[in-house]
Amino acid sequence: MATTTKYTPRNLFRVFAFAEGVTWTLLLAGLALRALFTTPPLMLTVVGGIHGAVFLGYGVIAALVGVNQRWGFWKIVLATALAVVPYATIPFERSVDKKNQLNGNWRKTHEGHENDDHWFDRLYRWFINRPALLAAVLVLAVTAIFATLLLLGPPGGWSESDR
Repeated sequence: MATTTKYTPRNLFRVFAFAEGVTWTLLLAGLALRALFTTPPLMLTVVGGIHGAVFLGYGVIAALVGVNQRWGFWKIVLATALAVVPYATIPFERSVDKKNQLNGNWRKTHEGHENDDHWFDRLYRWFINRPALLAAVLVLAVTAIFATLLLLGPPGGWSESDR
């Protein structure tokens, strides 16, 4: 029995697009609770951290799947940027799925496409053929970005005048 169908580009993208919507719900609910009631600050910190991790994970997965599906640079940028807008990842996911732009497997071999000989596509295929290494690199990248953002503090405090 093949287990590769579980981790198709379509399935992975759909999971992260939905998870991004779920964490938006948690974050907005946490903000509403904080506005209406006295809630422990740690609650919003935890919910915000979960949302931030999923947000970054979605961005990485959108880029990975977008490259695999040959969406083009601007469509990948759009897919990633839509994570900033609450719930926008879900209609985007439905739109690309309806247009069959999530269909197919991971591009593990040279398929004769004009870009397959490009260094980036060769590197991409090298990583896709080593999924454990790819997952480790992606988790490390998300962790490094997340840690950097934690060090910078909340978005409202990034300017010098706010310090």
